[in-house]
Amino acid sequence: MKTKVVLLSLFLVFLSFQYDGECQSQFADSIPSLKDVFKENFYMGTSISDEQITSKDTRALHIILSQFNSVTPENCLKWETVHPRPGEYDFKQADRFVDFAERNGKHITGHILLDRVQTPAWVFEDSDGNTVSRDTLLHRIREHITTVVGRYKGRINVWHVVNEAIGIDGKLRKCKWLDIIGEDYIEKAFEYAHEADPEVLLYYNGHDMLTMEATTSVAELVKTIKSRGLRIDGIGVQAHWSLDYPSLNQIDEGIAMLAKSGLNIALTEMDITVLRDNENPYPDELPDSVQQKLSERYGDLFTIFCKHADVISRINFWGIDDGQSWLNYYPIKGRTDYPLLFDRSYKPKPAFFSVIKTKCK
Repeated sequence: MKTKVVLLSLFLVFLSFQYDGECQSQFADSIPSLKDVFKENFYMGTSISDEQITSKDTRALHIILSQFNSVTPENCLKWETVHPRPGEYDFKQADRFVDFAERNGKHITGHILLDRVQTPAWVFEDSDGNTVSRDTLLHRIREHITTVVGRYKGRINVWHVVNEAIGIDGKLRKCKWLDIIGEDYIEKAFEYAHEADPEVLLYYNGHDMLTMEATTSVAELVKTIKSRGLRIDGIGVQAHWSLDYPSLNQIDEGIAMLAKSGLNIALTEMDITVLRDNENPYPDELPDSVQQKLSERYGDLFTIFCKHADVISRINFWGIDDGQSWLNYYPIKGRTDYPLLFDRSYKPKPAFFSVIKTKCK
């Protein structure tokens, strides 16, 4: 008798799971698609994790396939993941990502070749733990980029070549690339990436990009790279923003200034935090008043993006749903943030419909 009860319970759980999955799928199918609404304007993208690629997160997978036509990996192409030790590469996750994207007809962004973080310490050290020379580090960069970019030549559409090199003050951020090589480490990375795949688009990707100081410095960086006969095709603005920063004028003017470089602009890691740095005021749910502010913020931003649709190539959200967001554990762990268009149950939020309403004319 106990065995029958257990089997019946398991069967009911299975039916419940199936029903829930079908409802989620039907619900997702019944709403407009971001990629279709903006198909004449720019790619609509999202970052995806290995769990989503391997279909363990099936509800997120359905949203990826139905809502987005462009994908960026969260971590699997970063140096610490793909090249963790000297002479040792691990392409398992990266291969799954690229295979998944190709199989589903998605535009593919490679993220990232040179980062100031998430790079193993061995890259900068010799076997005795001493800092390596400029020439040694340049050799390691070239070998890494040649191997990684070369592996996916003709398959990845865009590479984020250098990440967060310029700070909000317009100055080069302190990092080991800069300390050991000097300011031309950025140009060298673009040179090596072009050599590895002459057809792939090459982007600089940055945070805190829209201050006058940072925008001016990025524009100068573009000029320097071009003046030395090297290629750069686009500028990625990470767009980790809040409900009130940057201002709408700052975003509008910043995009316009960056566009004067003649390059494409992409919003590469978009999310809107509703929290202040160390607070956690909404652990259970987001109040309607804040939900409305988030909706209005996204609507206002997409109105600006539509205004600049002639220069914006891609808008990429950093995650599928609120539960996936890195903002739940940064700058402190244990926060509950609500920065994306889908909630923790994978349902579209008011912000989603606010974005849909801002169809570009």
